[in-house]
Amino acid sequence: MADNQEKPQKRHGALGFIFVTVLIDTMGLGIIIPILPTLLEQLGHVGVSMASQYSGYLTFTYATMQFVCAPILGNLSDRYGRRPVLLISLLGFGIDYLFMGFAPSILWLFVGRFIAGVAGASTTTATAYISDVSSGDKRAANFGLVGAATGLGFILGIGLGGFLGGVFIRLPFFVAAGLAFINAIYGFFVLPESLDKENRRKFDIKRANPIGSLARLRHYSTAVSTLITAYTIVYIGQKAVESVLPFYVVEKFKWSETSIGALGIFLGLLIVGVQGGLVRWTIPKFGLRKNIMAGIAFYGIGLILISFNNTAWLMYVFMIPYCIGGIGGTALQGFISEHVSNKEQGELQGALTSLVSVTTIVGPLMMTSIFHHFTAKSSPYYFPGAPFLLGAVMMAVSILLTIRSFKKKEAILLPKEVNQAR
Repeated sequence: MADNQEKPQKRHGALGFIFVTVLIDTMGLGIIIPILPTLLEQLGHVGVSMASQYSGYLTFTYATMQFVCAPILGNLSDRYGRRPVLLISLLGFGIDYLFMGFAPSILWLFVGRFIAGVAGASTTTATAYISDVSSGDKRAANFGLVGAATGLGFILGIGLGGFLGGVFIRLPFFVAAGLAFINAIYGFFVLPESLDKENRRKFDIKRANPIGSLARLRHYSTAVSTLITAYTIVYIGQKAVESVLPFYVVEKFKWSETSIGALGIFLGLLIVGVQGGLVRWTIPKFGLRKNIMAGIAFYGIGLILISFNNTAWLMYVFMIPYCIGGIGGTALQGFISEHVSNKEQGELQGALTSLVSVTTIVGPLMMTSIFHHFTAKSSPYYFPGAPFLLGAVMMAVSILLTIRSFKKKEAILLPKEVNQAR
Protein backbone atom coordinates (compact mmCIF):
# COMPACT_ATOMS: atom_id res chain seq x y z
CA MET A 1 0.00 0.00 0.00
CA ALA A 2 2.81 2.36 0.91
CA ASP A 3 4.54 1.60 -2.37
CA ASN A 4 1.40 2.49 -4.31
CA GLN A 5 1.20 5.83 -2.53
CA GLU A 6 4.90 6.53 -3.10
CA LYS A 7 4.79 5.88 -6.84
CA PRO A 8 2.47 8.79 -7.77
CA GLN A 9 4.63 11.11 -5.63
CA LYS A 10 7.78 10.01 -7.46
CA ARG A 11 6.08 10.46 -10.82
CA HIS A 12 4.85 13.90 -9.82
CA GLY A 13 8.43 14.86 -8.92
CA ALA A 14 9.66 13.34 -12.18
CA LEU A 15 7.26 15.52 -14.20
CA GLY A 16 8.66 18.52 -12.37
CA PHE A 17 12.17 17.46 -13.36
CA ILE A 18 11.11 17.08 -17.00
CA PHE A 19 9.58 20.56 -16.85
CA VAL A 20 12.83 22.04 -15.54
CA THR A 21 14.91 20.15 -18.13
CA VAL A 22 12.91 21.50 -21.07
CA LEU A 23 12.83 24.94 -19.42
CA ILE A 24 16.64 25.03 -19.18
CA ASP A 25 16.96 23.90 -22.80
CA THR A 26 14.66 26.67 -24.04
CA MET A 27 16.06 29.24 -21.64
CA GLY A 28 19.51 28.57 -23.06
CA LEU A 29 18.18 29.36 -26.53
CA GLY A 30 16.39 32.49 -25.28
CA ILE A 31 19.46 33.75 -23.42
CA ILE A 32 21.52 34.04 -26.59
CA ILE A 33 18.89 36.00 -28.55
CA PRO A 34 19.71 39.47 -27.09
CA ILE A 35 23.50 38.98 -27.09
CA LEU A 36 24.27 36.81 -30.13
CA PRO A 37 24.35 39.67 -32.70
CA THR A 38 26.91 41.65 -30.68
CA LEU A 39 28.95 38.53 -29.89
CA LEU A 40 29.06 37.55 -33.58
CA GLU A 41 30.11 41.06 -34.57
CA GLN A 42 32.93 40.96 -32.02
CA LEU A 43 34.18 37.45 -32.83
CA GLY A 44 33.85 37.75 -36.60
CA HIS A 45 34.82 41.41 -36.90
CA VAL A 46 31.83 41.85 -39.21
CA GLY A 47 28.78 44.08 -39.50
CA VAL A 48 25.21 43.30 -38.52
CA SER A 49 24.31 41.95 -41.96
CA MET A 50 27.04 39.29 -41.99
CA ALA A 51 26.39 38.57 -38.30
CA SER A 52 22.78 37.70 -39.18
CA GLN A 53 24.10 35.30 -41.84
CA TYR A 54 26.26 33.56 -39.26
CA SER A 55 23.24 33.38 -36.96
CA GLY A 56 21.27 31.59 -39.68
CA TYR A 57 24.10 29.10 -40.19
CA LEU A 58 24.22 28.46 -36.43
CA THR A 59 20.48 27.74 -36.42
CA PHE A 60 20.92 25.40 -39.38
CA THR A 61 23.69 23.53 -37.53
CA TYR A 62 21.57 23.14 -34.41
CA ALA A 63 18.45 22.00 -36.26
CA THR A 64 20.36 19.55 -38.46
CA MET A 65 22.06 17.86 -35.52
CA GLN A 66 18.76 17.66 -33.67
CA PHE A 67 17.19 16.05 -36.73
CA VAL A 68 19.96 13.44 -36.95
CA CYS A 69 20.19 12.70 -33.23
CA ALA A 70 16.55 12.76 -32.10
CA PRO A 71 15.73 9.21 -33.32
CA ILE A 72 19.08 7.93 -32.02
CA LEU A 73 18.43 9.23 -28.50
CA GLY A 74 14.83 8.08 -28.67
CA ASN A 75 15.88 4.53 -29.55
CA LEU A 76 18.67 4.56 -26.97
CA SER A 77 16.09 5.49 -24.35
CA ASP A 78 13.93 2.56 -25.50
CA ARG A 79 16.92 0.27 -24.89
CA TYR A 80 18.63 1.68 -21.79
CA GLY A 81 15.84 3.73 -20.21
CA ARG A 82 14.93 7.41 -20.15
CA ARG A 83 16.97 8.41 -17.08
CA PRO A 84 20.56 7.98 -18.37
CA VAL A 85 19.79 9.64 -21.70
CA LEU A 86 18.23 12.66 -20.00
CA LEU A 87 21.12 13.09 -17.58
CA ILE A 88 23.77 12.82 -20.32
CA SER A 89 21.84 15.34 -22.42
CA LEU A 90 21.81 17.82 -19.53
CA LEU A 91 25.58 17.51 -19.27
CA GLY A 92 25.70 18.19 -23.00
CA PHE A 93 23.75 21.43 -22.48
CA GLY A 94 26.23 22.55 -19.85
CA ILE A 95 29.21 21.81 -22.11
CA ASP A 96 27.56 23.70 -24.98
CA TYR A 97 27.07 26.84 -22.89
CA LEU A 98 30.69 26.68 -21.72
CA PHE A 99 31.88 26.46 -25.33
CA MET A 100 29.75 29.49 -26.19
CA GLY A 101 30.95 31.41 -23.14
CA PHE A 102 34.68 30.81 -23.71
CA ALA A 103 34.54 30.94 -27.53
CA PRO A 104 37.56 32.82 -28.91
CA SER A 105 36.23 32.55 -32.47
CA ILE A 106 33.02 31.91 -34.38
CA LEU A 107 34.18 28.35 -35.07
CA TRP A 108 33.81 27.58 -31.37
CA LEU A 109 30.22 28.80 -31.51
CA PHE A 110 29.54 26.24 -34.22
CA VAL A 111 31.06 23.51 -32.03
CA GLY A 112 28.77 24.63 -29.22
CA ARG A 113 25.69 24.62 -31.46
CA PHE A 114 26.71 21.16 -32.71
CA ILE A 115 26.74 19.85 -29.15
CA ALA A 116 23.49 21.71 -28.36
CA GLY A 117 21.77 20.05 -31.32
CA VAL A 118 22.74 16.63 -30.00
CA ALA A 119 21.67 17.47 -26.45
CA GLY A 120 18.54 19.28 -27.64
CA ALA A 121 17.29 16.00 -29.06
CA SER A 122 16.61 15.06 -25.41
CA THR A 123 13.13 16.50 -25.92
CA THR A 124 12.49 13.13 -27.55
CA THR A 125 13.28 11.32 -24.33
CA ALA A 126 11.45 13.88 -22.20
CA THR A 127 8.20 13.34 -24.11
CA ALA A 128 8.71 9.57 -24.04
CA TYR A 129 9.14 9.83 -20.25
CA ILE A 130 5.82 11.67 -20.05
CA SER A 131 4.22 8.90 -22.11
CA ASP A 132 5.59 6.31 -19.69
CA VAL A 133 4.17 7.94 -16.56
CA SER A 134 0.86 9.18 -18.02
CA SER A 135 -2.18 7.72 -19.69
CA GLY A 136 -5.38 8.85 -21.35
CA ASP A 137 -6.28 12.53 -21.11
CA LYS A 138 -3.56 13.08 -18.49
CA ARG A 139 -0.92 12.05 -21.02
CA ALA A 140 -2.00 14.72 -23.51
CA ALA A 141 -2.36 17.29 -20.73
CA ASN A 142 1.12 16.47 -19.42
CA PHE A 143 2.51 17.07 -22.90
CA GLY A 144 1.34 20.62 -22.27
CA LEU A 145 4.04 20.85 -19.58
CA VAL A 146 6.61 20.79 -22.37
CA GLY A 147 4.87 23.71 -24.08
CA ALA A 148 4.60 25.62 -20.81
CA ALA A 149 8.28 25.06 -20.06
CA THR A 150 9.10 26.27 -23.56
CA GLY A 151 7.17 29.50 -23.07
CA LEU A 152 8.51 30.16 -19.58
CA GLY A 153 12.06 29.30 -20.61
CA PHE A 154 11.82 31.72 -23.51
CA ILE A 155 10.66 34.52 -21.19
CA LEU A 156 13.35 33.88 -18.58
CA GLY A 157 16.01 33.40 -21.23
CA ILE A 158 15.38 36.72 -22.97
CA GLY A 159 15.16 38.54 -19.64
CA LEU A 160 18.35 36.98 -18.26
CA GLY A 161 20.17 37.42 -21.55
CA GLY A 162 19.38 41.12 -21.71
CA PHE A 163 20.20 41.81 -18.05
CA LEU A 164 23.29 39.61 -17.64
CA GLY A 165 24.61 40.52 -21.07
CA GLY A 166 24.62 44.14 -19.99
CA VAL A 167 26.98 43.23 -17.15
CA PHE A 168 29.26 41.02 -19.25
CA ILE A 169 28.32 39.72 -22.69
CA ARG A 170 29.41 36.14 -21.93
CA LEU A 171 27.90 35.94 -18.45
CA PRO A 172 24.54 34.51 -19.64
CA PHE A 173 26.31 31.45 -21.04
CA PHE A 174 28.01 30.70 -17.73
CA VAL A 175 24.75 31.07 -15.82
CA ALA A 176 22.99 28.72 -18.25
CA ALA A 177 25.83 26.19 -17.91
CA GLY A 178 25.57 26.31 -14.13
CA LEU A 179 21.82 25.70 -14.25
CA ALA A 180 22.25 22.72 -16.58
CA PHE A 181 24.89 21.10 -14.38
CA ILE A 182 22.85 21.71 -11.20
CA ASN A 183 19.78 20.11 -12.77
CA ALA A 184 21.87 17.10 -13.91
CA ILE A 185 23.14 16.60 -10.35
CA TYR A 186 19.62 17.00 -8.97
CA GLY A 187 18.24 14.49 -11.48
CA PHE A 188 20.98 11.99 -10.67
CA PHE A 189 19.71 11.75 -7.10
CA VAL A 190 15.94 12.15 -7.52
CA LEU A 191 14.86 11.10 -11.03
CA PRO A 192 13.38 7.57 -11.13
CA GLU A 193 13.49 5.42 -14.25
CA SER A 194 10.10 5.43 -16.02
CA LEU A 195 10.57 2.59 -18.55
CA ASP A 196 10.07 -0.86 -17.08
CA LYS A 197 12.61 -3.48 -18.17
CA GLU A 198 9.94 -5.65 -19.76
CA ASN A 199 9.06 -2.75 -22.08
CA ARG A 200 12.62 -2.25 -23.32
CA ARG A 201 13.89 -3.49 -26.67
CA LYS A 202 17.22 -3.91 -28.44
CA PHE A 203 18.83 -0.93 -30.09
CA ASP A 204 18.53 -1.17 -33.88
CA ILE A 205 20.58 1.28 -35.95
CA LYS A 206 18.06 0.98 -38.79
CA ARG A 207 15.36 2.30 -36.48
CA ALA A 208 17.69 5.04 -35.23
CA ASN A 209 18.44 6.31 -38.74
CA PRO A 210 16.63 9.68 -39.03
CA ILE A 211 15.43 8.97 -42.56
CA GLY A 212 14.45 5.43 -41.59
CA SER A 213 12.76 6.80 -38.48
CA LEU A 214 10.60 9.08 -40.60
CA ALA A 215 9.92 6.30 -43.10
CA ARG A 216 8.71 4.01 -40.32
CA LEU A 217 5.92 6.45 -39.57
CA ARG A 218 4.25 5.05 -42.68
CA HIS A 219 3.89 1.68 -40.94
CA TYR A 220 1.24 3.07 -38.66
CA SER A 221 -2.38 3.04 -39.70
CA THR A 222 -3.37 5.36 -42.53
CA ALA A 223 -5.35 7.47 -40.08
CA VAL A 224 -2.40 7.99 -37.74
CA SER A 225 -0.02 8.64 -40.65
CA THR A 226 -2.42 11.29 -41.95
CA LEU A 227 -2.46 12.94 -38.53
CA ILE A 228 1.34 12.96 -38.50
CA THR A 229 1.26 14.74 -41.88
CA ALA A 230 -1.13 17.30 -40.41
CA TYR A 231 1.20 17.67 -37.41
CA THR A 232 4.09 18.48 -39.78
CA ILE A 233 2.12 21.05 -41.79
CA VAL A 234 1.01 22.79 -38.59
CA TYR A 235 4.61 23.19 -37.47
CA ILE A 236 5.70 24.58 -40.85
CA GLY A 237 2.84 27.09 -40.72
CA GLN A 238 3.94 28.18 -37.24
CA LYS A 239 7.35 29.21 -38.62
CA ALA A 240 5.67 32.30 -40.09
CA VAL A 241 5.40 33.72 -36.57
CA GLU A 242 8.63 32.27 -35.22
CA SER A 243 10.87 33.46 -38.06
CA VAL A 244 9.17 36.49 -39.60
CA LEU A 245 7.33 38.30 -36.80
CA PRO A 246 10.22 40.59 -35.69
CA PHE A 247 10.86 41.67 -39.29
CA TYR A 248 7.14 42.12 -39.90
CA VAL A 249 6.55 44.56 -37.03
CA VAL A 250 9.69 46.53 -37.94
CA GLU A 251 8.70 46.73 -41.59
CA LYS A 252 5.07 47.58 -40.99
CA PHE A 253 5.02 49.45 -37.66
CA LYS A 254 8.67 50.56 -37.25
CA TRP A 255 8.92 48.86 -33.85
CA SER A 256 12.07 49.15 -31.76
CA GLU A 257 13.96 46.22 -30.23
CA THR A 258 12.33 47.03 -26.89
CA SER A 259 8.85 46.80 -28.43
CA ILE A 260 9.71 43.48 -30.06
CA GLY A 261 11.05 42.15 -26.75
CA ALA A 262 7.86 43.19 -24.96
CA LEU A 263 5.75 41.32 -27.51
CA GLY A 264 8.02 38.29 -27.12
CA ILE A 265 7.49 38.27 -23.35
CA PHE A 266 3.72 38.61 -23.87
CA LEU A 267 3.81 35.64 -26.25
CA GLY A 268 5.75 33.60 -23.73
CA LEU A 269 3.20 34.35 -21.00
CA LEU A 270 0.37 33.33 -23.32
CA ILE A 271 2.12 30.06 -24.18
CA VAL A 272 2.64 29.29 -20.49
CA GLY A 273 -1.02 30.01 -19.76
CA VAL A 274 -2.29 27.86 -22.64
CA GLN A 275 0.11 24.93 -22.32
CA GLY A 276 0.38 24.94 -18.55
CA GLY A 277 -3.24 25.67 -17.72
CA LEU A 278 -5.80 25.79 -20.51
CA VAL A 279 -5.01 22.41 -22.10
CA ARG A 280 -5.27 20.72 -18.71
CA TRP A 281 -8.90 21.85 -18.63
CA THR A 282 -9.97 21.65 -22.29
CA ILE A 283 -8.60 18.18 -23.04
CA PRO A 284 -10.42 16.34 -20.19
CA LYS A 285 -13.58 18.37 -20.83
CA PHE A 286 -13.83 18.22 -24.62
CA GLY A 287 -11.56 15.32 -25.58
CA LEU A 288 -8.57 15.06 -27.89
CA ARG A 289 -10.36 15.23 -31.22
CA LYS A 290 -12.27 18.45 -30.53
CA ASN A 291 -9.13 20.06 -29.12
CA ILE A 292 -7.17 19.14 -32.23
CA MET A 293 -9.77 20.68 -34.54
CA ALA A 294 -10.30 23.79 -32.43
CA GLY A 295 -6.59 24.37 -31.91
CA ILE A 296 -5.72 24.28 -35.61
CA ALA A 297 -8.70 26.57 -36.34
CA PHE A 298 -7.49 29.10 -33.74
CA TYR A 299 -4.02 29.01 -35.31
CA GLY A 300 -5.55 29.83 -38.69
CA ILE A 301 -7.73 32.63 -37.34
CA GLY A 302 -4.79 34.24 -35.55
CA LEU A 303 -2.58 34.06 -38.65
CA ILE A 304 -5.25 35.64 -40.88
CA LEU A 305 -5.79 38.49 -38.41
CA ILE A 306 -2.04 39.12 -38.16
CA SER A 307 -1.54 39.07 -41.93
CA PHE A 308 -4.05 41.88 -42.56
CA ASN A 309 -3.42 43.91 -39.39
CA ASN A 310 -2.79 47.64 -39.86
CA THR A 311 -2.80 48.73 -36.19
CA ALA A 312 0.28 48.16 -34.02
CA TRP A 313 -1.40 47.54 -30.66
CA LEU A 314 -3.73 44.95 -32.18
CA MET A 315 -0.72 42.65 -32.53
CA TYR A 316 -1.18 41.86 -28.85
CA VAL A 317 -4.88 41.10 -29.35
CA PHE A 318 -4.37 38.90 -32.40
CA MET A 319 -1.68 36.87 -30.66
CA ILE A 320 -4.32 35.59 -28.22
CA PRO A 321 -6.26 33.36 -30.67
CA TYR A 322 -2.97 32.30 -32.26
CA CYS A 323 -1.54 31.11 -28.92
CA ILE A 324 -4.81 29.40 -27.97
CA GLY A 325 -4.16 27.28 -31.05
CA GLY A 326 -1.49 25.57 -28.96
CA ILE A 327 -4.18 23.25 -27.56
CA GLY A 328 -4.30 21.60 -30.99
CA GLY A 329 -0.65 20.63 -31.22
CA THR A 330 -0.63 19.23 -27.70
CA ALA A 331 -3.81 17.21 -28.28
CA LEU A 332 -2.54 16.00 -31.65
CA GLN A 333 0.69 14.73 -30.11
CA GLY A 334 -1.27 13.06 -27.32
CA PHE A 335 -3.66 11.39 -29.77
CA ILE A 336 -0.81 9.99 -31.89
CA SER A 337 1.01 8.77 -28.77
CA GLU A 338 -2.10 6.93 -27.58
CA HIS A 339 -1.94 4.78 -30.72
CA VAL A 340 1.58 3.49 -30.28
CA SER A 341 2.75 0.77 -27.90
CA ASN A 342 4.78 1.55 -24.77
CA LYS A 343 7.81 -0.16 -26.30
CA GLU A 344 7.90 2.31 -29.18
CA GLN A 345 7.22 5.63 -27.45
CA GLY A 346 10.88 6.66 -27.64
CA GLU A 347 11.02 5.84 -31.33
CA LEU A 348 7.77 7.69 -32.04
CA GLN A 349 8.81 10.81 -30.12
CA GLY A 350 12.20 10.68 -31.83
CA ALA A 351 10.53 10.62 -35.24
CA LEU A 352 8.20 13.48 -34.30
CA THR A 353 11.14 15.52 -32.99
CA SER A 354 12.94 14.85 -36.26
CA LEU A 355 9.89 16.14 -38.12
CA VAL A 356 9.95 19.31 -36.03
CA SER A 357 13.68 19.68 -36.81
CA VAL A 358 12.94 19.37 -40.53
CA THR A 359 10.31 22.09 -40.23
CA THR A 360 12.90 24.25 -38.42
CA ILE A 361 15.20 23.86 -41.42
CA VAL A 362 12.55 24.23 -44.14
CA GLY A 363 9.98 26.54 -42.55
CA PRO A 364 12.11 29.63 -41.78
CA LEU A 365 13.76 29.51 -45.23
CA MET A 366 10.34 29.35 -46.87
CA MET A 367 8.69 32.05 -44.77
CA THR A 368 11.57 34.55 -44.84
CA SER A 369 11.91 34.12 -48.61
CA ILE A 370 8.22 34.89 -49.07
CA PHE A 371 8.51 37.90 -46.77
CA HIS A 372 11.49 39.19 -48.75
CA HIS A 373 9.66 38.69 -52.05
CA PHE A 374 6.60 40.66 -50.97
CA THR A 375 8.53 43.50 -49.26
CA ALA A 376 11.38 44.03 -51.74
CA LYS A 377 11.36 47.23 -53.82
CA SER A 378 11.15 45.12 -56.96
CA SER A 379 8.07 43.28 -55.72
CA PRO A 380 5.03 43.75 -57.99
CA TYR A 381 2.76 43.57 -54.93
CA TYR A 382 3.64 44.82 -51.44
CA PHE A 383 2.18 42.51 -48.80
CA PRO A 384 4.27 41.93 -45.62
CA GLY A 385 1.59 39.63 -44.23
CA ALA A 386 2.04 37.06 -47.01
CA PRO A 387 3.89 34.49 -44.82
CA PHE A 388 1.11 34.58 -42.22
CA LEU A 389 -1.56 34.14 -44.86
CA LEU A 390 0.34 31.15 -46.23
CA GLY A 391 0.49 29.79 -42.68
CA ALA A 392 -3.30 30.14 -42.42
CA VAL A 393 -3.72 28.22 -45.68
CA MET A 394 -1.52 25.46 -44.26
CA MET A 395 -3.73 25.31 -41.17
CA ALA A 396 -6.78 24.88 -43.42
CA VAL A 397 -5.04 21.99 -45.18
CA SER A 398 -4.24 20.45 -41.78
CA ILE A 399 -7.88 20.65 -40.72
CA LEU A 400 -8.97 18.85 -43.91
CA LEU A 401 -6.37 16.12 -43.30
CA THR A 402 -7.48 15.77 -39.70
CA ILE A 403 -11.15 15.42 -40.68
CA ARG A 404 -10.17 12.82 -43.25
CA SER A 405 -8.19 10.91 -40.63
CA PHE A 406 -11.00 10.88 -38.07
CA LYS A 407 -13.44 9.55 -40.65
CA LYS A 408 -11.32 6.50 -41.36
CA LYS A 409 -12.42 3.26 -39.72
CA GLU A 410 -8.92 2.44 -38.56
CA ALA A 411 -8.54 5.78 -36.74
CA ILE A 412 -8.48 3.95 -33.41
CA LEU A 413 -6.40 1.00 -34.57
CA LEU A 414 -2.69 0.37 -34.30
CA PRO A 415 -0.44 -0.99 -37.06
CA LYS A 416 -0.13 -4.75 -37.15
CA GLU A 417 3.40 -4.58 -35.83
CA VAL A 418 2.36 -2.57 -32.78
CA ASN A 419 -0.54 -4.87 -32.04
CA GLN A 420 1.87 -7.78 -31.98
CA ALA A 421 4.20 -5.89 -29.68
CA ARG A 422 1.38 -5.39 -27.25
